[in-house]
Amino acid sequence: MTDSSNKPDAGRGDGGEAFVSAFTAVGADYLFCSSGSEWAPVWESLARRHRDGEPAPQYLDLTHETVAVGMATGYGLVTRRPQGVLLHAAPGLLQGSMAVHGALLAGVPMVVSSSESTTYGDGPGQDPGGQWYRNLSIVGGPHHVAQPFTKWSNEAASIHTLPTMITRAAELAWRAPAGPAYLNVPLEILLEDWDGREARPVVPPGATHSSPDEVDPVAHFIREASNPVIVTETAGREAGGFEALVAFAEAWSIPVVEPDSAVCGNFPRTHPLHAGSDIGPWMDEADLILLVNCRAPFYPPSRRPSKAKIVVIDQVPQRPHIVYQALFADVYLEGDVANTLRQLAKRAKDLDEGSVAARRATQEERHAAEQAAIAAAEAKAAQTEGVDPVLVAAGLRQLLAGSGGIVVDETITHSRVVKRHVQTADPDSYFYVQGGLGQGIAVALGVKLASRERPVVLTIGDGAFTYNPVIPSYDAAKAYDLPVLIVVFNNRVYKSMNLNHRRFYPEGAAADTGEWLGTDLHRLPRLAAFAEPFGMHTETVDTAEALAPALERALKAVADGTTAVVDVLVTR
Repeated sequence: MTDSSNKPDAGRGDGGEAFVSAFTAVGADYLFCSSGSEWAPVWESLARRHRDGEPAPQYLDLTHETVAVGMATGYGLVTRRPQGVLLHAAPGLLQGSMAVHGALLAGVPMVVSSSESTTYGDGPGQDPGGQWYRNLSIVGGPHHVAQPFTKWSNEAASIHTLPTMITRAAELAWRAPAGPAYLNVPLEILLEDWDGREARPVVPPGATHSSPDEVDPVAHFIREASNPVIVTETAGREAGGFEALVAFAEAWSIPVVEPDSAVCGNFPRTHPLHAGSDIGPWMDEADLILLVNCRAPFYPPSRRPSKAKIVVIDQVPQRPHIVYQALFADVYLEGDVANTLRQLAKRAKDLDEGSVAARRATQEERHAAEQAAIAAAEAKAAQTEGVDPVLVAAGLRQLLAGSGGIVVDETITHSRVVKRHVQTADPDSYFYVQGGLGQGIAVALGVKLASRERPVVLTIGDGAFTYNPVIPSYDAAKAYDLPVLIVVFNNRVYKSMNLNHRRFYPEGAAADTGEWLGTDLHRLPRLAAFAEPFGMHTETVDTAEALAPALERALKAVADGTTAVVDVLVTR
């Protein structure tokens, strides 16, 4: 039943105002919203604040849940602070769940919220609408749906606790291990009168440090080691972690491996101490392995190094969201990673200079050999008929040189090629999209939102491109002036799936008949054409000679303020 006598005064003093007040207090820059009928109280509060000149997070009106969550992920990768994401009921949460899971894997803080109804029109107050009774509700509530793919999930069951619950969600999302928190805010709570008590601001997490009693023995291990190696997946995700890892590796002259599972750029790929992506050569030779923010260093997990002592440097080494994890640690240093690395760098004293010089010389030889191999691969690619993917990655490296560019990568088959040949060398200059495919454009837009002065390039396969909500992503790019360069590595096939079929059944029926199901993408139209209705710059490239000029024109278009899509028909 509807009772108009309890109707709030034009959005003043209701749960919508409490909601916006709380996100303002916690310091959210943005509310990334994929619209739902529950958010009218929030929209009214924002309209009133805009009219009256009061502070509020900037609101982004987005037309797909993956775009909303993905943009919050990209923004959080750069800023490392929690933002608000508004989805619609349980269906919107389910639609955005893949991207929320990706944010969990990437370690990005955010507060995701959606609604349910608790009265279904049978209680006092405003009528929530029959859609909640007929279509939108889910047994147990959406907060139970969100539990497996969020760090924390709960319900704000009272207007009196709503602001503090938002504060708590933001605090939990921000603290290690950072990740998305979910809050179910029933529509009736958003419409209820609010007594005006506000949320407190959220302050940055306090630092935890490993003690000298813990750090000193590890420094001793390093000093005694003849063949140590650092392996890292996400050191660069931590504030100051990239720079601290460089200082630590240089102080001790220790090679750094970034395995294929690396989430972001952690160490300059052009640095002589960068030892590539393969831990294999070290499994039998290293006598000390330092796992720095490395959640899954060995595959299969039972593949243990033959003789190395293993030191794990990670604020939260045992990731609670990972189902199965094997680190084989002999020692844990569990304080703030950047601080721990700086403390270890300071202890690089009384070294055996001969041993260190020999170790560094060996690594410099390895690095020089790798650079020569990269150059040889690029020379070979230049002689190949058509456009080899190596040529595309090398072209991007040359295009972005000195620009401060950021690469967001959602390739699968070509991910090793991108990392090896683009060779990013600065903090926050490379991010690999985590979780399921279909988030890359939105993540790139979020990175651009946080780094408007830097060119942002998305590298993506044609298969991943088709998983993305392309039209809603282009709409967001246009609406919010977020020009990015999208480079499609288009081999017209779901190649990773085809490779698995061939690997599992090398002499099977498909190999005999040539019937490879689930992989052919030749039937797709020109991928660049989808950007044309938005007035964006588009190029389709199928020859090596046309590649560099097309990329240059596209980057200029981005610099001039429009998203550019370059669909490159690669040979493999």
